[in-house]
Amino acid sequence: MGDNYPARVLCAGAGDPSCPLSEGRNRMSDSLKTGLTFGSTSAAITTLGLMVGLHSGTHSRLVVLGGILTIAIADAFSDALGIHVSEEAENVHSARQVWAATAMTFIAKFLFALTFALPVLILPLSTAIMVSLAWGMAILTVLSLVLARAQGEPPWKIVGEHLLIAMVVIGITHFVGDWIGSLGG
Repeated sequence: MGDNYPARVLCAGAGDPSCPLSEGRNRMSDSLKTGLTFGSTSAAITTLGLMVGLHSGTHSRLVVLGGILTIAIADAFSDALGIHVSEEAENVHSARQVWAATAMTFIAKFLFALTFALPVLILPLSTAIMVSLAWGMAILTVLSLVLARAQGEPPWKIVGEHLLIAMVVIGITHFVGDWIGSLGG
C-alpha cells in the first residue's frame, strides 16, 4: 500500500462527500455554496453598514445610491478575489472549484448588493433605509437558518450570532456617519 495505492480504494465511493480525493459534484457544489453564502452575507452586512453610515452622515439619496453601486462593483470584485486567494491557499481545490467559488462570490455579492438600490430609488430615503434594514436582516436570517440546519446547531444560536454581528456593524457605521456629518464641510 505505497504511494501508488488506488485512490478509489481509499474512499467509500465516487460520490462519497467525505472523501478528500473527490473531485465530483459534491466538491463543486461546496465551491458554489461558499461563493453564494459568502457573497450574500457580505452584500447584506457591507451594504447595510455603508448605507446607514452614508445616510446618517449626509442624508443624501444620491450619495447612498452611489455607495450601493460602489459596493456592488468594487467590493464584489474585491470579495471574489479574496475568496479566490483563500481557496487557492487551502491547496485542496481544483482550479475549476476555485473559479466556481470566485464567480459565485462575485455574482452573489453584485446581485444581492444591487437589491438594496431598489428601495432607495422608489421610496423616501429614511423609509428606504428601514426597508433595506429589514431586507438585509431577512437575508441573514434565512442564510443562518439554512446553515443551522446543515450543521445540526440550534437555529437561535446561529441566527442570533449573525444578526448581532450585523447590528454591531450597523450601529458603529451609524455613529461614525453622525460624527462625520457633524464635522461639516
